[in-house]
This record gives sequence, C-alpha cells and structure tokens, in this order.
Amino acid sequence: MLWTLALFPLLGAILLYLAGRRLGRFGLTLAAALVLLMTLVLTGLAITSGWQGSVAWSETLTLTLKLSAAGSVFALTILLVALPIVVYAGYHEVGLRDDYRTVTAQGIRLIALLVAFVGAMQLLVLANDFLTLLIAWELVGACSWSLISHKWGQKEVPQAAAQAFLVTRFGDLGLYIAAAAVFAGSGGFGYADLAALDGGLLSVAVAGILLAAAAKSAQLPFSSWLFAAMAGPVPVSALLHSATMVAAGIYLLARLQPTLSAVDWFAPLVIAIGLATALVGGVVGIFQNHAKKLLAASTSAQYGLMWVAVGAGFPGVALLHFVAHAFLKAGLFLSAGLAERQTGSYQLQDMRQGRRLPGIALATFLMSLALAGMIPLGAAWSKEQIAAAAGQQGAWLALLVALAGGLSALYASRFQLLAYGRRSHPARSILSYAPPPFRAESGAVLLMAGMTMLLSLVWWPDVQVWLSETLSISLPENSAWELIVSLVLVLLGIAVGFVMTRRQHRASVWQERVANWFGLLTVIQTIARGAVVLGHLLARFDDRVVDAGLRGTARLAQWLARRGARQGEVFAEGVPGVMTRLSEWGGYWARQAQSGQTHHYYAGISLGLVVIFAILLIGALL
Repeated sequence: MLWTLALFPLLGAILLYLAGRRLGRFGLTLAAALVLLMTLVLTGLAITSGWQGSVAWSETLTLTLKLSAAGSVFALTILLVALPIVVYAGYHEVGLRDDYRTVTAQGIRLIALLVAFVGAMQLLVLANDFLTLLIAWELVGACSWSLISHKWGQKEVPQAAAQAFLVTRFGDLGLYIAAAAVFAGSGGFGYADLAALDGGLLSVAVAGILLAAAAKSAQLPFSSWLFAAMAGPVPVSALLHSATMVAAGIYLLARLQPTLSAVDWFAPLVIAIGLATALVGGVVGIFQNHAKKLLAASTSAQYGLMWVAVGAGFPGVALLHFVAHAFLKAGLFLSAGLAERQTGSYQLQDMRQGRRLPGIALATFLMSLALAGMIPLGAAWSKEQIAAAAGQQGAWLALLVALAGGLSALYASRFQLLAYGRRSHPARSILSYAPPPFRAESGAVLLMAGMTMLLSLVWWPDVQVWLSETLSISLPENSAWELIVSLVLVLLGIAVGFVMTRRQHRASVWQERVANWFGLLTVIQTIARGAVVLGHLLARFDDRVVDAGLRGTARLAQWLARRGARQGEVFAEGVPGVMTRLSEWGGYWARQAQSGQTHHYYAGISLGLVVIFAILLIGALL
C-alpha cells in the first residue's frame, strides 16, 4: 500500500498531461490539486496505519519502502507546500501572459511535471534501501532538469539547466559509490546494511553520501548551481528550493545520522561545511540584487544551518527547521513572482510594490520576519534550537550560528524593503499590461504566511514536549545568553538592512563578485561549459571515428557480397563440379581393373608386393 504514495501522483501526472487540453486552465488546476490532496490523505492513512511496501526485484535485490519519523515529516511537508504552489502555477504560468483563458502546451507540461516531481520526492523520502533511493534520486534529477529548462526557447535557459544538472549529477556519483560500498560489505542495499559496515567500507559509504547530500543541498562548493536553477519559472523555484530537491540532501543526513556519526570525521566535517555555507551564503545574499537569487543564496545558508544541527547530533532540530523554512521560503518565492509580474524585472531596485499590493506586502513582511529569525515566529525558534545545539559543541560555534542568523536578518530586511517597500521616486512604472494577481495566486502566498504564523506555536512548551514524543527527537537545552545574543544580532541585521536600502548606489565590481559566490559561480559555469564542449567533441569523435569504422566495415561487407555474386559463384559451383568429375574418373579406372580374370588379380597383387618390398629396402638402406 505504501507504493501508492509515490505511484498515485506519478500516474496522475501522466493523465494530467494527456487530458490537459480538454480540462482547460481551471479544470487542470483543480485536477492537479485533487491529485495532491488525495496523496496527502493517503499519506495520513499510511502514517496512522503503519503501511509497508516491498517489491522483490530478484532473489538478492528487493525494493523496500518504510515510513520513518523523518520520512513522515518530509512526506507531509512536501505535499502541504506543493498544493498551493500547483494552484499558483495554474494561474501564473498555464495561460498566456496577455490571455489568461488560454491553456498552453508549456503550461500543461509544467503542471504535469510539478505533480510528477512530488511523486518522485515521495518515493525518495519513503525509500528504505539504497537501490530504491537511487531510482528516486534519478527521477528527481530528471524532473528538476525538465522543470528548470521549462522555457527552453530562451537562449540562456538550456545552458543554465545544463549547469544545474551537471553539478548535481557530479554529486550523484557519491550515492552510487555509497551503494556499491554497502553491497560489497554486506551483500544488500538496505539502510540497515549500512550499519553493518565498518572500517574502510563504512568511510567510503559515508563520504559518498556526504558528496551526494552536499551537491543536492547546495552546500559549498556546489552552492552556486542554485543561481542557474533560477532560470526556471517561479513555481519551480518555490517548490524545488524550499521543500523538495534541495531538501533531499538534508533528509538523507538526518535519516541516517545515527549510523553516519559512527565515523569520527563525519560530525566535524558536516559542521564545517554547513557553517561555512551559512556564513558565505549570508554574505552573498546581502549583496545580491536579483530577488530570486537572493532567496536562492538564503536557501543555501539556511540549509547550512540544518547541516550544523545534524553535525552537532540533533537531526530532529534540522527536521523542524526544514518545516519552518519550507513554508516561508516557498511563500517568498511566490511573492517575488507577483512583484516581477507587475514590473517585468527581478531586480529589487525596480520593484517596491508596497502600495500596489498591500496584502501581499503584509504577508511577505511576516515571512521575511520569520526568515530573519524574529521572535515569536516558528522559524526563529528552530533557529535558536540550532544555536543551542551548536552550543553543545562549544560557545564559539553558537556565536557563529548566531552571526549567521544576523546575516539572515540583514538580507531578509533588504528583500522586504526593496521588493515591497513604498516607492519614493518613479524609477520604474508598473507595466501597462500587468493585471492584479488572481485570487488563487494571492491565496497561495497568504496560505504560506498563515502556515508560517501557525508554526509560532512551537514556542509553547507543551507543543515542544508533544513534538519530542511524537517524533522521538531530543531537543538541546537553551541558554539565556545565547537567546539574547541572537536577538541582538537579528535586530542589528534589520537595522543595517534598512540603512543599506536607503542608500541605493550602483554595485561595484567587487560587490558583484561577492554576490556571485565570490567568483565561484564563474568557475562552475566555466567547468559546466567545458563539460558540454567535451560532450560535443566526444559526440563528434563518435560520429567521425567510431561510426566511420562501422561504416567501413559495412562497405567491406557489401564489397564481399558483390564479389561473392561474381567470382564467389564460380568458386562455389566450380569446386563441387571438379570433385564430381574426379569421382567419375576414379570410378571409371576402378571399373577397368575389375575384369573378372583371376590371373589379372594375381598380377596386380604381385606388382603391389614388389612395390612394398622396394620401399622397405630403400628405407633400410637409408
């Protein structure tokens, strides 16, 4: 039964694609929402009923699914975030920009791919072995590439999609290495088999898992691929970079943390990677003026904090921060899409839509405060839990986490003040063809803001106890000084962000370099272009050299066939003819010897004996 949680949206996506034209925009959006809603109901039943799932591939290989505590949290969060995003996409992307009644083929494909992507993610979080995980991992990668390259007619989009695909694909190699190490050491692919490893094989498996998780979660040095992924439509960015694709890496670490932590270097390395990404990503977000790229840098930074929590030994805290971050970040991406629709630009200095969209501005303000870590919002509590978890390793680590939180407050305030502040000068007029948002679009943003507000309940001690017991997680003990320092840095970040937005000036060269991951984006782009060029060269080599050999072999075979039709026919028919004539000649002479007269036979025998004796005599003399 557990397979239905993944198969239902995957099969539903196929039906949506086939019937999209007949359904129209409203019908298509409603049908997609119903598919996800039904999947959500099935997920609830699976959690309460303890569903299991397994398929025997062979006597040795078995695909297994299991609802772990982490998997249950992710499965529910993915669906709750995806549902309003799909509704938003149905009105923001399905119709033509100037004719919202038209259902385009691209729009139908987008809705179908979003639903299919949710099914692939459900399979990923339910997987209980590396073989099933690899299948889901590949499906997620293929769907993400298709979604990012959705507007493939634009020249830069295929290049950006290829860059994102190649970077994450490189990380995927780590998962194959890990699966091979597990199979070599245990003869199976189950997560339980990973715990049976020791020594070098365990280290190889853990290193492979870390590589795959770092690439998927956009941690250093892979962080810049998120900027390339911004070539996708707004709903794609909202889904992939809040609760799905980027979340795959942290899910894998949180799910397997008890086993992975058996390797001595795992915890310090995870903390180092996560902390470095959180700090560098925060600085990148501060100087980034592209709305979606600012939010993308923020995603890398926030997932870096989750990595710190896992490394510190509190994977449950990472799960809770994931939930809070998923809703607020999805809402901010959707909000950025509405602001862009009014101005035709993602540049923050061109937006300032506070007067035009006051309701959206208020909802965005609440989510920006949550991203900044302002008390009493839920994301602030989970961030403080991460700081407390870091404090278990040392006060210095807690201070650095609090500093990363202050950077979050700075770029969150910049986003809010520039995207939805009030315009003080007519720098850019509202596009004449841009109508106000549909209610479905605004409703999706408001729903995300509402969920962000609802998560503020985690500050209530009884809710914290309930979460600990239900999810079987441990929470670190908070220190008053950590909370005070963190709050001071948040307020300081908001103040600095306010000052930065008041002083608008053209970005210098070094600011642009910092905003592009300190030049790492250029390096990754160069490597990706080199990989694409190498692929073209190998394809040309295959066409001109490898295929040339095959074509030469074919020509030789044709020549031999033509020769066979001429000389070969003479040879094939002449040899049997000669043999037939020789047989006839031999038979003729054999018949001549059969005269029927006895003295002829005696003479022949005598002559034969003379020949034999002569041969023996010559042999004796020699």
